[in-house]
Amino acid sequence: MTIGAHRKVVTVLFCDVVGSTALGESVDPEALQGLLARYFEQMKAIVEKHGGTVEKFIGDAVMAVFGVPVVREDDALRAVRVAKEMRTALGELGLEGRIGVNTGEVVTGTPERLVAGDAVNVAARLQQAASPGQILLGSETHVLVADAVRVKPVEPLALKGKSEPVAAWRLLDVIAGAPAYTRRTDAPFVGRRAELAALEHELERAAAERTCRLCTVVGEPGIGKSRLVGELLSAASGRARVVVGRCLSYGEGITYWPLAEIVREVAGTEPQARLQELLAGDEEAELVAERIAAAVGAASAATAAAEETYWAFRRLFESLAADRPLIVVVEDVHWAEPTLLDLIEYVAGFSSGTPIVLLCVARPDLLESRPSWAAPRPNATVVSLQPLSEQASRELVERLLGEEADPVIRAAEGNPLFVEQLVAMRTQDGGEVAVPPTLQALLAARIDRLEPDERAAVERAAVEGRSFHRGAVAELLPPPVRPTLGAALVALVRKDFIQPDRAEFAGDDGFRFGHLLIRDAAYDSVPKSLRAELHERYADWLQGKAGERLAEFEEILGYHLEQACRYREELGSADDALAARAGAHLGAAGRRAFARGDMPAATNLLERAAALPARENDYLLLGDLGTALAEGGDLEQATEVLQQAIEQARTAGDRAAEWTSRVVRLWVAENMDANFPADEVEREAQAAIEALKSLGDDRALAKAWRTLGDAYNARRSCTPAGPPTWSSYARISGCSAGCSSSARPM
Repeated sequence: MTIGAHRKVVTVLFCDVVGSTALGESVDPEALQGLLARYFEQMKAIVEKHGGTVEKFIGDAVMAVFGVPVVREDDALRAVRVAKEMRTALGELGLEGRIGVNTGEVVTGTPERLVAGDAVNVAARLQQAASPGQILLGSETHVLVADAVRVKPVEPLALKGKSEPVAAWRLLDVIAGAPAYTRRTDAPFVGRRAELAALEHELERAAAERTCRLCTVVGEPGIGKSRLVGELLSAASGRARVVVGRCLSYGEGITYWPLAEIVREVAGTEPQARLQELLAGDEEAELVAERIAAAVGAASAATAAAEETYWAFRRLFESLAADRPLIVVVEDVHWAEPTLLDLIEYVAGFSSGTPIVLLCVARPDLLESRPSWAAPRPNATVVSLQPLSEQASRELVERLLGEEADPVIRAAEGNPLFVEQLVAMRTQDGGEVAVPPTLQALLAARIDRLEPDERAAVERAAVEGRSFHRGAVAELLPPPVRPTLGAALVALVRKDFIQPDRAEFAGDDGFRFGHLLIRDAAYDSVPKSLRAELHERYADWLQGKAGERLAEFEEILGYHLEQACRYREELGSADDALAARAGAHLGAAGRRAFARGDMPAATNLLERAAALPARENDYLLLGDLGTALAEGGDLEQATEVLQQAIEQARTAGDRAAEWTSRVVRLWVAENMDANFPADEVEREAQAAIEALKSLGDDRALAKAWRTLGDAYNARRSCTPAGPPTWSSYARISGCSAGCSSSARPM
């Protein structure tokens, strides 16, 4: 795998011109060349305007990718907007096209191809299946944009290369300004009373002191920022005027976009005259209106200096707050341009005499890019939202789901958006809690925004698990990157990806992912070939670190080797030596679990060991697995596994192993059927005893004696005195002379 390659969920778009061959017959070659040049130029411009990447032109077709080089949570919606704009542009050129849009996992970063994966093939097939002028969306794309589009389902499509029909939707329209998914408005407001009180206090201070207060609500995506602000606005309804603007993540002329939304809200689409009315009584009303209109693109006046624009908006806000408090909500401030942040700080610092609350809503990225924003100021406050408590989460889930809440609570870990999305997925699909595509996109976007060294660290940390060690991450990093690990870990703590935790080994530093879903997103971005390498290298590190404590970590060691083995096998490069090593550790951990009486763990570990490619003919392992299954009560499966062990041991000429498994199988048969002939048990047990005596296998011999004792008990005979060795064999097996048919088989 090429260095720098990643697994990503991206959205792929294919657009092709309909009837281009026929067009060549009827249009002069020079005219056709000019037309196609304009077509390619416009398609490329539309894609790039929305943050996509044109991977290539194939004849008359355009292939674009959204999520390369950086994943964004709204990649699917960007692609759908592009598809709609492409269709319009084609019509203006006198052309018609077919467009397919599909979302899925791909591998990125290979030098020969930008992206590769089934998602690309499906997007191309959807484009081919579309009728002229149609845009077809794949199922994952539809899920990600469902709240922002109007669509019509089509009959499942039989696409080339797909074994099953593929679901698709025909795009009718994209709803202007709509987010990819909307938050539930019926969700209860829980766990945020203190934060709401803090914001209400700021509003009361602004009203009482007739000053400007700058309040910033900061929190991770989905933590409840917008809901908190909504509750404040609801409480302030009737006693405060509210205006709202939203920062955009991309686009042209977005610096003052939130202010343009506010201007349209208070003054309409041709605001200059209306602004002068609102500013009545201000001797500079005309100039203020002119500066504002120019800033938001509603007038042709020459662009003024930034300071004049700041001044004009301050005067507007003060006028709007003249008779009652004004709340100016600016959402998604983490996407704001520096100029807009400067304007907000200017208004907060220089406004006086009127009650204004500048209420900014942001992710922690804002404080990363602008650390001074959180600096102490007399008229500013930052409300930082933390995950909901378990009690608040439980109340939220139970009121939304109306049933057992624990699985959702564990998965969401206090994030209200995660709760809503997980509840929605569970309501729709039932069964296990799965991560919806909306959350996958959100988390993948966070990972993709990390600096390269931070991303390398977090991906390798994810290989160890939810909790990890600095030493392990250092071992897994490429040597040139290791010197930057300390700084990367500090940055990841500051960005709330990880937090310090207890270390398992002296002299090392321990950390823990802030959320399991973040760990999973980081792990999922690692190519499988690299995962295999990192799991094996981590196992080497752990084995060296554990030293004399190896038995404590044998199961973990076996797990990582098993993962390395499975990924190599999946990629067509099976490694028998690696499989044998993984099986040895899993088998040892399974036998240890059996010895302590943990049969579910013993069965799980021994089954996994036996399933590895190099262990399928390990009759000793199969014998142990059959015994564990018998002890756990799965007698039918135990019989099947023990039969395999017997046959393989016989083929290998290992009579001791063969008779050991035969004895356990006999015990299983006796317990499966209350009417199993006791004389048959006696004959088989006696034969086993004679064979095992000659082979010197005391433990297996003890099992045989116990089975014979069971047979005698079944016939209501007392246990025979037997040879002098009976009591010692019974002690070896953990039985006494009164063992019944419910005794352990080992």
